Amino acid sequence: MAVQFLKRLWLSTDIQVASFLMLWVVLQILVFVLGIINYQYIATYSKARSQLGWSLVLARASALVIHVDIAIILFPVCRTFVSLLRSTPLARVIPFDQNISFHKLCGYCILLFSLVHTISHYINYVKLANAGGPSFWYLSFASGPGLTGHIMLVSLLLMVITSQNVIRNRRFEVFWYTHHLFIVFFGGFTIHGGFCLVKPDSGKCTNMATFWKYWIASGVLYTVERVLRDVRSRRKTIITKVVQHPSNTVEIQIRKDFWHAKAGQYIFLCCPEISLHQWHPFTLTSAPEEKFISIHMRTVGDWTRAFAERLGCELVDKSNKERSGKSVMDKEPHVVNAIHTSSIASFQRAQFENKRSLPKVLVDGPFGCASEDVFNYEVAFLVGAGIGVTPFAAVLKSIWYRANAPMNKSRLRKVYFFWIARDKECFEWFQSLLKAIENEDVNQFIEIRTYLTGRLNADEVRNVMLNDEEGQEDALTGLKSPTYYGRPNWDSIFRQMTNDHPSTDVGVFFCGPKRLDSILGLQCKLCSSNSRDGTRFFYNKENF
Repeated sequence: MAVQFLKRLWLSTDIQVASFLMLWVVLQILVFVLGIINYQYIATYSKARSQLGWSLVLARASALVIHVDIAIILFPVCRTFVSLLRSTPLARVIPFDQNISFHKLCGYCILLFSLVHTISHYINYVKLANAGGPSFWYLSFASGPGLTGHIMLVSLLLMVITSQNVIRNRRFEVFWYTHHLFIVFFGGFTIHGGFCLVKPDSGKCTNMATFWKYWIASGVLYTVERVLRDVRSRRKTIITKVVQHPSNTVEIQIRKDFWHAKAGQYIFLCCPEISLHQWHPFTLTSAPEEKFISIHMRTVGDWTRAFAERLGCELVDKSNKERSGKSVMDKEPHVVNAIHTSSIASFQRAQFENKRSLPKVLVDGPFGCASEDVFNYEVAFLVGAGIGVTPFAAVLKSIWYRANAPMNKSRLRKVYFFWIARDKECFEWFQSLLKAIENEDVNQFIEIRTYLTGRLNADEVRNVMLNDEEGQEDALTGLKSPTYYGRPNWDSIFRQMTNDHPSTDVGVFFCGPKRLDSILGLQCKLCSSNSRDGTRFFYNKENF
């Protein structure tokens, strides 16, 4: 599990992340080795060492690594703190966009060394019991160190198991509630060493007064972070429009005062009527130039389904035909009024009047992510798979606004947008946006390519053959750009991009499944030139 995670992290990232990962692994090994050397020769524990031997040394050395990891593990989940740091020069050295991956890495390291620590102490308990001390079972499960240690270990195991994607994606509620066992873990950690089962030669223990110092800095920062989230989320928000798209995808437009966001950033959203304590991340699909914020939510879990139904959506199974692009409130006349035009600027001019009773929502954010760096490159290569296309809706809108605003120029001079979907209905989510971009992009600043990887039935194939004429709109998407059937040939695409853009920094931005993440990350490594005169690919992936 942890090995696969490290492998994915290594393959899917650039040299900056790989270097940081290597540095972290070296730090873990260095602290562990120094701990072994220290407790092997330190005079303070000579009596205990003569009685327990190497198992004492391993237990103490592994505990030292756990202390270091616990001191750090809360920092990556302080979203406000990370968003501030990623806008500083430190971002050139530290991959802040991988903050969640680093948090997971710390968790895996704590679990690994906790198991080493536990097994070593099992051996210590056997030796103490054989020497005439309390029984093994008493020391393991009834003594202060044994009881608190097992409570911490069970809490840690539950947090790691429920954080796996197979559970987190399908049962987010289980993950969310279980992950708050970190409070139990930190409480047990604070008092665990204070029982002083293995005493130094002096007979005096000072661990009880020092264990809290390891996590107090990150703990205080995390507490401040949670308070800030609560204050931000209580600012007034109003749902102004809800649109149900195909594939059980719901678009939600929200008006919020005192709001400023960059293209591609994300928010956390809570609906108290569904769950008071659950906050779910969503990428913004609205541009900073617009007067509202919007998200596209796919109903893939209990919470999203309950929220969509509360908004008035009529969800259907995949086997049934879905209604596409219709407002879920259109059945009630005069409930939603909107100004619609064919221009992309209509997104900014639209005004909504919502008279239907809709649930109250709390919004926290926005928070920085990889997509907001798209304007730092000469060429942007955007790849969205399925619902992973959402961050690029905001990016494309913002790019269009900037390209058409003479006073707001950027370094960006060419944009490639690749949209990969399994179902043809997915292309209808942002069809009007993409058509508006194509119609008004006279200089071909943005190049759009759509790929359909799923199969079409006989009627759909017949419709494509009858309506797909060269030089006309694509039969599936309605765009001037043709739809490609099958998966992209990334080798050919990257080679072509290298030929078309020599001596250029290309920013590759991806949001989607891990399998494609690994492929694109590896392609960026293989195709990047080592010299400044060649084409260099910089890989950026959305992480939540």
